[in-house]
Amino acid sequence: MNDISMQDRYGTLAGPTVLVIKRLLPGPIERAWSYLMDSDLRSRWLASGEITPEVGTSFELTWRNDSLTDGPGSPRPEGFGAEHSLACRVLAIDPPRRLAFTWGTSAEVVFDLKEQGNQVLFTITHSGVSERAMLLMVSAGWHAHLDTLLAASTGSPRPDFWTEWTRLKAEYDRRLPT
Repeated sequence: MNDISMQDRYGTLAGPTVLVIKRLLPGPIERAWSYLMDSDLRSRWLASGEITPEVGTSFELTWRNDSLTDGPGSPRPEGFGAEHSLACRVLAIDPPRRLAFTWGTSAEVVFDLKEQGNQVLFTITHSGVSERAMLLMVSAGWHAHLDTLLAASTGSPRPDFWTEWTRLKAEYDRRLPT
């Protein structure tokens, strides 16, 4: 059972270019950490790519969002290819509590994991998103990816990624300031 309310499931702005979004995942913390660090598990909810757990190491994340849906899924929105890769570099790591890395050349992502009873509070902080159009895409993306992670980690069917992303982008357009 995910105890975060429907209102709390949405990302919030901690600053003009900083999105914070959270989910409660089943524990223990080492299991949640494995969904972040193991490329095969991470590819079930986000992107594949081997991360060497050392500060300063570079890695590449590769998204294949069409494969994140159980079943046929809806077509991807215009402008999205079947695959996308991003160069990243590890900025901080404290297993199994924190992973921070660059997101391309201008942004950073921090994953914080905190035990809460038999669950894990999984928090993503994405900073450096200065354009509103990109902030809407990032917000909808993290939200849809976290919903996919929750489904994958609980053994539930994963939602149709692109249908959810499209719906969420419109919802974040209403929720985030212009």
